[in-house]
Amino acid sequence: MPKDGVVRVEDLLRSPALQLRLIAGESGTSRRVAWAHVSELEDPTPWLVGAEMIMTTGIAVPDSAERQRAYLERLDDAGVACLALSEQLFVPPLTDPFVAAANERGFPVVEVPLPVPFMAISQEVAAAVQVDTGQRLNAQLQVFGAVRWLAAGDLSTGEIFARLERLSGYQLYACTTQRGPLLDGVPVPPPEHTKLIPGTPTSPPTVPGGYVMPVSGPRGTAGYILAMETADAAPAGVSVVQHIATVAALQLSMQAHEREMLRREGAETLAEMLRGVLDTAVVTRRLAVHSFPADARLLLAIVRPNPGADGDTVADTLAHGGFPQLVLRQEGELYVLIPDDRAARAALADGDTVVGTSLPFRAGASLRVARREAQWAITRAIESGRAAVSYGDDRTGRWLTSESADLQALVDDVLRAVIDYDDAHGGDLLQTIRTWLEHDRQTDKAAQALHIHPNTLLYRVRRFEQITGRSLASTEALAETWLALRAAATLSAQ
Repeated sequence: MPKDGVVRVEDLLRSPALQLRLIAGESGTSRRVAWAHVSELEDPTPWLVGAEMIMTTGIAVPDSAERQRAYLERLDDAGVACLALSEQLFVPPLTDPFVAAANERGFPVVEVPLPVPFMAISQEVAAAVQVDTGQRLNAQLQVFGAVRWLAAGDLSTGEIFARLERLSGYQLYACTTQRGPLLDGVPVPPPEHTKLIPGTPTSPPTVPGGYVMPVSGPRGTAGYILAMETADAAPAGVSVVQHIATVAALQLSMQAHEREMLRREGAETLAEMLRGVLDTAVVTRRLAVHSFPADARLLLAIVRPNPGADGDTVADTLAHGGFPQLVLRQEGELYVLIPDDRAARAALADGDTVVGTSLPFRAGASLRVARREAQWAITRAIESGRAAVSYGDDRTGRWLTSESADLQALVDDVLRAVIDYDDAHGGDLLQTIRTWLEHDRQTDKAAQALHIHPNTLLYRVRRFEQITGRSLASTEALAETWLALRAAATLSAQ
């Protein structure tokens, strides 16, 4: 038997004391055997960790060809090294599909002579792996030391996991439950290994060539660690991979804590910027801390999550995209400061939310105007049923004055009579005209948006014309009405 602590199926086949006979799967006899254990279950895989020699008197082996093949494939998929069948006991006749599957997969099936007790095989394997057990224990102790590396904080996540790879004998990958990046500096599984990531965290840990372990996060299972055996290395076993998954969970928790601290600091900075109490130098310095590019043009957005949606996903989506952001929650809405970047805009709107954004501005500029623009934009988005609106989307808005008194005068001159009528009668004339114009006077579409009959809409248009004394067939009256509606929206957002 080998002296290096690694025993393979071929070593057991060569042992004169065991007298094992190979039945099928010759191409897999180089598989490493970590333990030999008796199992009379047709499906022992939930209790396996990989590299076992499963020994059975035959009670576990089904009779039919289909179930025999399924039995063998389950063992192989679970990482079992070899199946040992006792001679002349309860083993049913082995079917051709069973033998063919063993040969196709290179899964060794051996026969144990009746005079050879299973205990003799277990003792042979245990003696051979005694050196390996010491190596694994040493690896476990060193992996425990990774917690000390985390506490010291002088190594990046990538550097820590590079050390863990050398200690464990595995190539390590990490991914979220959606197969995306989980830890900075740790690669996601390559395409050929993606199928090894399970659908649920309760799946067996053993996969062909290694192990996969769930990684806990603040909201449940955050992802998985995939550990694949590397060539010319002594893999340290499932316990070490479990410890590595724990290290990953700790690192994930630390990263989440750091992100939360940055978000809180960012929220305080944005609140002070909205109040206008920070000078330009302080704003520039604080934005740099949050990774905003120097001299970047900025956007202020107001985000309103739809009912039942989680507003925290907005910051998570931006963070996963690598976009700098400051996020402040106020009265059910999120104020978000991001760089003026097309991809950042798309990430901001990629959710179950309504978004209104300002025009771009320079760092250090007052947010009073940007806030008003964002408030107008989100009001416009809600009114029109659109998911995202930017202040510059309404090209007529540029012609409106920025003086509230002038805007109010325009509203009073054109719309005051209709506003008073709606207030007195509980009417919807103003909303009807606004929706009709927003739908480019397409009566059927506007009526559908208002959930009324087209004839009802046309009646309200005529009633609006009667009250205001303006015919919307007139270009002048139409333009004046539209500008007055935009002025009213701007005033309501202030």
